[in-house]
Amino acid sequence: MVVPCAIDIFSGAGGLSLGARWAGIDVLVAVECNQYASKTYAYNHPTTQVVCDDIHNINPHNLLHTKDPLFLVFGGPPCQGFSTSNTRTRNTQNPNNTLFEEFVRFVDCLKPVWFVFENVEGFVQFEKGETLRNVKNCFETLGYTVEYAVLTASDYGVPQNRHRFIMVGNINGVHYDFPKKCELKVSVWDAISDLPHLKNGEMKEVCPYSKALDSASEYARLMRKNSAKSVQNYVSRNADYVVERYRYISQGQNWQAIPEALMKNYANKNNCHSGIYKRLRADLPSIVISNYRKNMLIHPYEDRGLSVREAARLQSFPDDYVFQGPLMYIQQQIGNAVPPLLAKAVFDKILAYAR
Repeated sequence: MVVPCAIDIFSGAGGLSLGARWAGIDVLVAVECNQYASKTYAYNHPTTQVVCDDIHNINPHNLLHTKDPLFLVFGGPPCQGFSTSNTRTRNTQNPNNTLFEEFVRFVDCLKPVWFVFENVEGFVQFEKGETLRNVKNCFETLGYTVEYAVLTASDYGVPQNRHRFIMVGNINGVHYDFPKKCELKVSVWDAISDLPHLKNGEMKEVCPYSKALDSASEYARLMRKNSAKSVQNYVSRNADYVVERYRYISQGQNWQAIPEALMKNYANKNNCHSGIYKRLRADLPSIVISNYRKNMLIHPYEDRGLSVREAARLQSFPDDYVFQGPLMYIQQQIGNAVPPLLAKAVFDKILAYAR
């Protein structure tokens, strides 16, 4: 059987590509403008050509060095402008909101058999649904049969309640049926309980796991498949007064559990949303970790923020996936990524139609 080939645009750190690779798809080229994300991608996907450039500058025809039909184009244009949490620049003037046109351009030029367009769930309601209708119409005009849905990552083996908009299209007239949900959910503690015990501000490159492999959860064993030790056990250093606040917050609680006397530097607490100072519940999938450093998400049992490896586990990145760049940029890469296990489920279903 010929291995299906793909191009990943707006690739970020490579979450979608990792899911594609797990499904059996060969990603030929990835396009990403962020230097640190592109370095992460290149490190973890050494056989893929990585193009670090503004997508507006790229001629899609120059990316392929074969005359064989391209099976798949996939990617997620930067989503900050569509996010429901972005009330300041959630409008048509945000330049990020026109990048979907570049995605359409690539599909038009390369004419893949399939495409997968990914974004935040807020894409559905943006401009009262007009943007979604326009994007769908663009692909249908190009001859694609299009289906879309908002999927929850925890329904596909990811220990996080992360909602993603997924649009799938194909040139063969197939009405794509989104993958079935998993019956069992993976909890935060299933995901991270075997990782090293750390303190506020610790930056340990390599640590032994806290549990033997045969004592770890099924999910943890999957994440450890190619790793003998845990790497990138980095924790942001929070100020002492922030750590003091953590001590008042029980699992599932947020900033509202902090005594008023410790929150005097907040001029207007009406601006504090429910995800700030949230201590994760060990027995449930995590809340969305997109801004886990900024929001100061708290470990279920330890008075500190999440480590890089813990956050990566909650996104379903395996332990041999190594992120590049300064800590702040690593945390951003993880938070922005598409969970690879969610991506794999979507691609597995596409390949089922192709067999």
